[in-house]
Amino acid sequence: MPPIPTFLLCLFALLLPVLGFAQPTPAPGFHLTAGPWESREVSQAQLLEVIEATCKVAARFQNDLGAIVDPYLGREHQYATPYFAYAVGTLLHAGRGKELRDAGIRAMQHSLYCLGKGSQEIPDAHGEFYLAPLAKALSLYQPFIGMQQYSQWEEIMRTPLETIMENQEGRINNWRTYAMKGEWDRAKLGLVDRGEATAFIEKAWLQQTQRARILTDKYNLYQDWSSDPQSLAVEAVGRGNLLGLVLEGYDGPSASEIEKAVFNGTHATLYLQSPDGQAPANGRTDNHVFNDVLYFLSFEAMANVHWNRGERRVAGQYKQAANLAFQSILRWQRSDPDWTGSFSITKNFFDHADRIGYQPASQWGNYTGTLIYHLAEAWHIRNTEIPPVPTPSELGGFVLETDPKFGTLTANAGGLQVVVNLRGASIPKYGQSWTPLGTIRISKSGWDARLGPSDGIHDLTAGTPFQLQTPAGETLDNYRYQSAVTLGPEWVERTHWVRIGDLPANYQAIPEVHFVHPLLVRFSVHYTYVTGRGGTYFTQDFILTPDAVVTGLRPLQPSKFGLTVPLLENDGRPLEIEVSDRMASTKYPDSEDSQHFIALNKQVHIDQSAPSLQSSVGWLKPLRFSTEEPQVDIVIYPRKGTDPLAESVAAGFRWTSDGFESPLGKVFDTTYLGRWSGGGSGKTLDLNQDGKPDLVFDEICNFVVRHHEGTPTAVESDRDVRVYISGNTYSLRAFVPLFLK
Repeated sequence: MPPIPTFLLCLFALLLPVLGFAQPTPAPGFHLTAGPWESREVSQAQLLEVIEATCKVAARFQNDLGAIVDPYLGREHQYATPYFAYAVGTLLHAGRGKELRDAGIRAMQHSLYCLGKGSQEIPDAHGEFYLAPLAKALSLYQPFIGMQQYSQWEEIMRTPLETIMENQEGRINNWRTYAMKGEWDRAKLGLVDRGEATAFIEKAWLQQTQRARILTDKYNLYQDWSSDPQSLAVEAVGRGNLLGLVLEGYDGPSASEIEKAVFNGTHATLYLQSPDGQAPANGRTDNHVFNDVLYFLSFEAMANVHWNRGERRVAGQYKQAANLAFQSILRWQRSDPDWTGSFSITKNFFDHADRIGYQPASQWGNYTGTLIYHLAEAWHIRNTEIPPVPTPSELGGFVLETDPKFGTLTANAGGLQVVVNLRGASIPKYGQSWTPLGTIRISKSGWDARLGPSDGIHDLTAGTPFQLQTPAGETLDNYRYQSAVTLGPEWVERTHWVRIGDLPANYQAIPEVHFVHPLLVRFSVHYTYVTGRGGTYFTQDFILTPDAVVTGLRPLQPSKFGLTVPLLENDGRPLEIEVSDRMASTKYPDSEDSQHFIALNKQVHIDQSAPSLQSSVGWLKPLRFSTEEPQVDIVIYPRKGTDPLAESVAAGFRWTSDGFESPLGKVFDTTYLGRWSGGGSGKTLDLNQDGKPDLVFDEICNFVVRHHEGTPTAVESDRDVRVYISGNTYSLRAFVPLFLK
């Protein structure tokens, strides 16, 4: 195919509809964290150890032809073999994995044989996935093979794309981005014509939806258009490939537009990442371990971009985010016989054969390959000299509502994050509902977010079918009650209890943000029906501090109601759970982290009678907190080992006229005061609570103060102000911390 002249590509771009770049993400200018902060360091050696351990397990399933055979399918699947080959090549390049050399060479030879024969010989016709890893692996293996074999490999890598890639006009979702990146990798090596490769990439971007998928999004996230709501897991796939394309030097007519879009989108994901390093949930293929690896790779890449620009702080944020993502996956590294050193496919420890949380494409071979391939890519580009600094998800002070196509709300105060799904999946994908309506995740810096609400679940096979009808027999709704569990309202409809997650087709959540500060966030979620079916409206209020979440749920019409609380009880290993008259908690036996749901009502009943539901994270026990009072109020307390006991928090909690106080801290109006820090919007702060202000600003500002037992140690404001502390006057510059002796 002759290349399209550059001037025609530019002309076509001018004729396209004008699509906007992302609106700015809520960049927190503050530097001071709410409490002690820990830099997360990951060495190159540690990364190689993880790759090598997993490759050794995969090598056990290599057949005589060199293919990696999936142990559960009994055959080679998709791209498992070329991904394994690239990972082993990386180990050899780094001077490791010598015992895997022959396995790596055989994997390369077999993958290239399949590539040369074309799409019908490539497992599952996944030819576009072969291009980048095999092209980049050539140089890795060159020192370990003869020149004749290397020349043969190079010649095979010149195979025309139309031979390799099936259905070129049809595969235009995220799969197309694999072909774009792979063709550019081949072009850089002189294996295909550069002009033809550029023409293919430009056509994919301008004519085959890639541009529209990312530029129509509110934050330039990649919309795969394969589920509703969109998948935040697959988002990282398409955007990550496009990011790799531009960072590997793509210089076609649309290069600058692609770069700006993927840089914007990747910056937005700093706010979607959980403080414990996890990528966001939702959409098909969520809660797969490789989701976090994709974030790891993209964050490492962007750390380099900003470091090379001299933007040290942003580079350090990306570096810390990358390290958090890598350390996140270690939770699912297996130690059971036969699998030691490798990883679960989804975020649990159930038997691989049970396929918990899998989609049809989820297999051991291909997704283990995905994990080691992208880890190996990251090893090649990492700059270990970049000093990490706190990430947006560790600092807090934002509420981010994604594009309605994704439909999530992420709020964060001082490193404590709450994620609410504003819409649920009403149309099954692969027979599953991947996105449950309601609050799905609460995470905290330095704390294990698996403990709850554990990302929720809507199981389309669970619960009891029910047809809601009018007295005249008109059908208003069909659903299965007690089929979902998220943190959210449940109520009696007709004669049975129904949960908000049961009704994704007819209910949605509308957020209302009241106050946002790095240490304090207040917002509400209004649950309403949207189809005229009728039902109860609810409002759930949230107060976020660095320590805990205080939430209250109330119906807007008279109703028998309660608050559903998901309690993780088993993820393939039993957890320690306790339910008392006023509190429910869960923890891993070998961890000091625990999650506590503490009732604040004078009269409360915790119902445990509902059956548990199995999610991709584990078995979730739905508890119902109910009361005869107008509103159910609870504290959600993610406790670390050195934090105050949950019992003392429950005993010491007290509502005040403008907030509350507890052994964890105090909230009054727009101000928070905790064990390590305090701040808000105002002019004064009484740190030691003696009735006299310890800090006085000369004008109203947003400020953060770090303290030690009531003595200020650092202060930061959002504007240029003067502050009076202990008889001294200091001039503050906006977002420049002042450290005190």
